Amino acid sequence: MTLLQVENVTKNFGSLVAVDQVSLSVAEGELRAIIGPNGAGKTTFFNMISGFFAPTRGRIVFAEKDVTGLSAAERVALGMARTFQVTEIFPELSVHGNLQIAVEVAMGYRFRPWLSRAKRRAVSERVDELVGLVGLGSKIDRLVGELSHGDQRANEIGLALALKPRLLLLDEPTAGMGDQETHEATALIQRLHREEHYTIVLIEHDMKVVFGLAEHITVLDRGALLAEGTPAEIGANQKVQAAYLGQPA
Repeated sequence: MTLLQVENVTKNFGSLVAVDQVSLSVAEGELRAIIGPNGAGKTTFFNMISGFFAPTRGRIVFAEKDVTGLSAAERVALGMARTFQVTEIFPELSVHGNLQIAVEVAMGYRFRPWLSRAKRRAVSERVDELVGLVGLGSKIDRLVGELSHGDQRANEIGLALALKPRLLLLDEPTAGMGDQETHEATALIQRLHREEHYTIVLIEHDMKVVFGLAEHITVLDRGALLAEGTPAEIGANQKVQAAYLGQPA
């Protein structure tokens, strides 16, 4: 089943065409990477998928529903969740506190000053599940602002997973990480895909990560679709080598 269908989307900022008639089809259960040089339009494209930018032209269909005119919040309610290039967390709270807020919102308990014992237990069980899923069990009581960048990223992914999304959008999940943190982040994404069966679309600059994770790769260049295919096909594509990998066409 096709979970996400992007049809010829274009985004203009005045006379600047940031994304030019790009289409994308993502099957349920797929792990797709979007790559391209700086200025290729990747984040703008992500912003249109997730509802932060409205496309100038084109259509976006998610779970067989046209979401082109829906807000980011409305898309979240339908099952989209996203992380950002700059980590979005509550640094003054513990890992448990961060995830508790996200779980309470996901369960519809936002702004409720009091919860029944059964509801508190359900929240606690879900928080424990998420902590284990993102590998932060030993740091559950640590302030997130004191954690390493890699652990903060894992916490942010946990916040997104609290929503039980059908589609997880990760914007440069290994940006700013060292080798060990990158390895751990890659292992987490791989586990979410292979064991938890999440559909994942990610933007990533680290080619080792991309070619190690993705089943299919979409390449953007100057706002347009340059190539699409398996890692082997993209690695052998001379246009991609010229535009992105710095090799002659």
